[in-house]
Amino acid sequence: MYGAYERSAEVYDALYSQLVDYDANAARVAELIDERNPAAATLLEVASGTGAYLERFARRYEVVGVDSSPAMLERARAKLPDIEMVEGDMTDFDLGGSFDAVVCLFSSIAYLPDLEALHSTMAAFARHLNPGGVVVLEPWFSADRWNDGHVGAMSARTDGLAVARATTSTRIDDRHVVMHFGFAVAYPDGRVDTYVEEHATSQFTVEEHLEAFLAAGLTAEHDPEGLMERGLYVAVKQP
Repeated sequence: MYGAYERSAEVYDALYSQLVDYDANAARVAELIDERNPAAATLLEVASGTGAYLERFARRYEVVGVDSSPAMLERARAKLPDIEMVEGDMTDFDLGGSFDAVVCLFSSIAYLPDLEALHSTMAAFARHLNPGGVVVLEPWFSADRWNDGHVGAMSARTDGLAVARATTSTRIDDRHVVMHFGFAVAYPDGRVDTYVEEHATSQFTVEEHLEAFLAAGLTAEHDPEGLMERGLYVAVKQP
């Protein structure tokens, strides 16, 4: 048994490139930032993963990425050697600088353990924003939009491997759900690796998100649809 992305960083891009429209989503996020801060020139992506979004934001902004997973950072740095990426926890990272925009996408906020961590994360975002800076946050599903007992499957092929992933989950309590991801990965040399990862996630309400933004000194709006029908928060740090 492995923790989140300890093994699956290798197949992350193969799987999610067919699920996420990175080009369209990055363009939409840039629009939201530019509407509120037309002079925005610098962007920090928190939970930047394998760098799929970071690569696109770099065409428009001077960018930095932060992620807590060494395996994901290794993949990202191999693809984007000229972009600065830092290993850090979103609840307490400190880069010693500030940005015109901070983004945290594809429900990465779900990996926070509790409400206190959500508030700490919003405070960290705010500390890294210039006055007038913009936060764009894509949340995870709240409990009232979650389907307990749902099972899923997806697969993908690249030149170097084929991968299948089966998904189920266990609800721990009203807030916490553990996702179980089972992988089978086939390689050209005849190997087939199988493994399971457990992803511990938390579900926060719209009100809890908005309260955390407000406590951090950020004025936030909520779009219930967002980029992928998961919702989206856009917040501004007042000058």
